[in-house]
Amino acid sequence: MSEAGNSISLRADKLTKRFGGFYALKDFDMDVAKGDIHAVIGPNGAGKTTFFNLVTGMLPADSGRITFEDEAIDDPRPSRRTMRGIARTFQNIRLFGQMTVLENVMLGRHCRAYLSLWKALRNTVLHRPLGEAEEEREMRGHALEILDFLGLSDERHAKATDLSHGKQRKLELARALATDPRLLLLDEPAAGMNPHETEELDDVICSVRDRGITIILVEHDMNLVMGISDRVTVLNFGTKIAEGAPKEIQDDPTVIEAYLGEDVSL
Repeated sequence: MSEAGNSISLRADKLTKRFGGFYALKDFDMDVAKGDIHAVIGPNGAGKTTFFNLVTGMLPADSGRITFEDEAIDDPRPSRRTMRGIARTFQNIRLFGQMTVLENVMLGRHCRAYLSLWKALRNTVLHRPLGEAEEEREMRGHALEILDFLGLSDERHAKATDLSHGKQRKLELARALATDPRLLLLDEPAAGMNPHETEELDDVICSVRDRGITIILVEHDMNLVMGISDRVTVLNFGTKIAEGAPKEIQDDPTVIEAYLGEDVSL
């Protein structure tokens, strides 16, 4: 949880995205404090995943500005945003199914390998295969540490498709963590999970935050959202309709009418 005076991790300023005449996001403002778990909720089609796609460079904004750690994000390439320290998971799991659990996580680490032209030349030409092996050992060790952190180390040699749905969700999270993010965007991480898996996910997300990683969470499971979030932003038809602490959002009549429903019990 952030403390008073903490700086802003991510700032969205008048962010707008249109698809034809339809506004997926319109003049959207949001500040995410470093160290927070900040949830973005709303009905289907509210603009939540569009927001993630704009932050990660998968879509260009029509107007507005995104600032990460006090610097504008101008380079549209998703790879460059990953290098800046922004990672994400997807609503629909995107793993390399025929690769092992360990290989999937090592792939996530590739963005931090060979960070300079000289190092790449030295390792692949001047000292091959010794330098290459050194780089792979670092990637493997880092991946194994993440798998152990998420309780997946016993599954490291299994194919990704052989994992249960809940473990596949964890594996996608592990691959994102392998990029060494400072900001992690989680797009419906509890989708398809049973109650026991969702309860475990609660602990996992908090543990990730405790590693110093700021989290933006899009999720429909309101028990999960209200239980772990420091702040909640509510979207409806691309427009922010409310923002505040979880208790404030639960009691907001506009949010109840638009999304939570009169009979919500949290």
